[in-house]
Amino acid sequence: MTTQHLRTAAPALPQASPASPHTPATARRHWLRAGWLMTASGWSANQFSALLGAYRSDLGLTDATTTGLFGIYVLGLIPGLLLGGPAADRHGRRPVAFVSLAVSVVATCLLMAGPLNAWLLWPGRFLTGLGAGALLTAGSVWIKELSSAPHGTAPTPGAAARRSGLFLSAGFASGGLAASLIAQWAPHPMVLAYIPHLILAATAALSAMGAPETATPRTPATTAPKHSAAPAAPAAAKVFRRLVVPVAPWVFAAPTIAFATLPGLVDTHLDGWRTVYAGITTAVTPGAGLLVAPLARRLAARHRIATALCGLAAITVGLLVAALAVAHTQPAVALAAAALIGGGYGLCVAYGLTEVAALAPPHGLARLTARFWALCYLGFCAPYAITLLTRVWSPQAILTGVAALAVLSLATVARHGTRP
Repeated sequence: MTTQHLRTAAPALPQASPASPHTPATARRHWLRAGWLMTASGWSANQFSALLGAYRSDLGLTDATTTGLFGIYVLGLIPGLLLGGPAADRHGRRPVAFVSLAVSVVATCLLMAGPLNAWLLWPGRFLTGLGAGALLTAGSVWIKELSSAPHGTAPTPGAAARRSGLFLSAGFASGGLAASLIAQWAPHPMVLAYIPHLILAATAALSAMGAPETATPRTPATTAPKHSAAPAAPAAAKVFRRLVVPVAPWVFAAPTIAFATLPGLVDTHLDGWRTVYAGITTAVTPGAGLLVAPLARRLAARHRIATALCGLAAITVGLLVAALAVAHTQPAVALAAAALIGGGYGLCVAYGLTEVAALAPPHGLARLTARFWALCYLGFCAPYAITLLTRVWSPQAILTGVAALAVLSLATVARHGTRP
């Protein structure tokens, strides 16, 4: 093999902006600046969840309508993810991230107009998903690449990839709680509850302005030849199917069950505190995911699939505790179940992002990240599916069945992950 062939076959690494100083402190400031975009994305996704009860009581929307509004988010999010990945690889991380944030702001404005014209909630939720999907893809990759400081100070690829999950979880945890507190005590709750997201989005945009681009736009002339990546592609795709696909849907299926479905099944005796209880649940679930970050690092150091197995086990136990809480209508037990499920969510998202970082070539990281998030957000359909199934089975029976599916996923990952 000639030197020229080796030079051609090597994958092109993302190049940092020439204007960015090569110091660890500056690199840290850059990924922190971009991280607020992910927090804004998580906030926009979860602020609506805590207001489901208010929409039912104040606007008279049915359970099926509010659950449908919750689910249409996914219909916007999937194309956002699938289009945002290739766009971020071709045009760069910065432009896709900022355009996606602008779409998210427009979506929030439409939701604020919902009390006047309820039909605006549908495009508002759809655009929320579209903006969040593209921002998740571009932002995840941007933070990972900005984390790579020179002179040997960069974190491991897995640790760098997990940072975007932590910023996202912070937005999930705070967005729902803030919206619920405003809805409980402020006037015009379904308008004022969205103001904090607009403030956060503006702050995140100003913060991210100082972060440099990490990838040069790719053209056919600069793209590595297909044959150079061909030998590794089938093996990586096989590992992705066997070790990532069974875990990814649980990343959001489990927590959305915890904060979108569970509160409505146990809050019958809470009277005027239902909105606050829902907000606390939306904070406890992803908040527990933040707390398990150190555990995720230790588990990943022990074995490649240990984080996934522990995450799925926590989700299984949490769902069984949730079934017990529903059977006896115990809000406190339901909060404990939400914490267990949230811990499982944190471990599963850390595992998935670490695997994607390990499997993807540099020029395909955004695309594979988009596929991972798309699989994750399929789980947002879980509350709607549970609502339909309650016409046939009791909620506690459904939750027990979902726990059985989690065990099946755990067994699949364990079977494939322990093979040489």
